[in-house]
Amino acid sequence: MKAFFRRYARNYGAVVGLVIILVVIAAAIAAPYLYEDSPWMMVASPLIKPFADPAYPFGTDMLGRDITAGLVWGARVSLMIGLLSTGVALLFGVAVGATAGYCGGRVDDVLMRFTEFFQTIPQLAMAVVIVAVLGPSIYSIMGAIAVVSWPPAARLVRSEFMTLKQREFVQAAIVIGQKPARIVATQILPNAMSPIIVSASFMVATAILTESSLSFLGLGDRNLMSWGFMIGAARTMIRDAWWMSVWPGLAILLTVLAINLIGEGLNDALNPQLRRRGE
Repeated sequence: MKAFFRRYARNYGAVVGLVIILVVIAAAIAAPYLYEDSPWMMVASPLIKPFADPAYPFGTDMLGRDITAGLVWGARVSLMIGLLSTGVALLFGVAVGATAGYCGGRVDDVLMRFTEFFQTIPQLAMAVVIVAVLGPSIYSIMGAIAVVSWPPAARLVRSEFMTLKQREFVQAAIVIGQKPARIVATQILPNAMSPIIVSASFMVATAILTESSLSFLGLGDRNLMSWGFMIGAARTMIRDAWWMSVWPGLAILLTVLAINLIGEGLNDALNPQLRRRGE
């Protein structure tokens, strides 16, 4: 574990990303304590410029809502949707990929054709259709993101399983009569976790971008303040109140960038041999 942290700390970008994401997580956790009132409440005069009033450091929107409160509460929505949808996508993707990679043959062919079907449809277009059919809500958004996110995870896990099942320790487990489920759970899956963890970090970043896109298009949960909704609501005011779209845009940019940097740091820390080979 100490060696892992040392390798991770050598990547300064990954350390910066970790600091940024910890700040975002802290803001999301502290949102109910920092801003007890709803972020939808009109609390001041409309269109207060940033830093003009200490009580509203990032200004207010056209209805007098505090943009800072929207950013803090929006962090909760973005992180929750990103993490939960990625968790669901990983569960399904790992199950499909593990079954295809371990069983091979016709089972592999059927599952991969099923996976390829989902990959032929543009992710955002499929997510838009699913949310439009089910109705905009946090559950339909998470479900839509999970549906469009699992195929890459399935293909990654399949590739890892096909490689690992040929290794000596797996063959030894088969010879001594261990059941396939136990071999997968105790021998193959733990050795495939490194690329899965790295892939999961990038999936969270993609999920946050997808949720922001859906909210921007008016398909977000109308009961929850999100960064995408804030940008979408500000698109008609960009000339008169630039800050309404700039601040949530920067929040999305920094959060996604931080998660990507963390993913690169995890890749370096979990796969040091690959890094040295690349150097």
